[in-house]
Amino acid sequence: MPQITVREILHRDIPAIINYWMNADEAFLRSMGADIHLLPNRTQWEEMLNMQLQLAYPEKLSYATIWLLNNKAVGHCNVNMIEYGKQANMHLHLWQTEFRQKGLGLAFVKRSLPLFFENLKLQTLYCEPYALNPAPNKTLEKLGFKFEKEYITTPGSINFEQPVNRWSLTVEDFKKIL
Repeated sequence: MPQITVREILHRDIPAIINYWMNADEAFLRSMGADIHLLPNRTQWEEMLNMQLQLAYPEKLSYATIWLLNNKAVGHCNVNMIEYGKQANMHLHLWQTEFRQKGLGLAFVKRSLPLFFENLKLQTLYCEPYALNPAPNKTLEKLGFKFEKEYITTPGSINFEQPVNRWSLTVEDFKKIL
């Protein structure tokens, strides 16, 4: 049985996260709603992630967990657009193809949720995956996130305009799924 654990990002995780983005091909990035031409360069990624590690929870602009399978880092989950004590937006990333579509994302996200809710004192956690990317949408539904709506937007600085599905999980509903 695989050992699934989650922990906060550490400095040593930064190269793996950057490599995930820098080594991704254009088709894969497009499938999750990202535009290869809008990605930060390696130095910008490193500066952004290092800054995250230095800030206290109430000041964080971004916060990440690292997903470990049998003690090996295989992905990350991060939140941004953080309003400490209120809300944040979540993103899910399994780094290698062989770990996708096996139900691991569900287990990893479930273990990431306590860190997001407790450390950031969230009342609501949102996730707005690309509507045409079925994996995160299925994961969110299975976890108990509530579907709010589908709409067209440019969800972030690395994204093209796209249809997204807005999902939410309140702290009350989070406590029910623990």
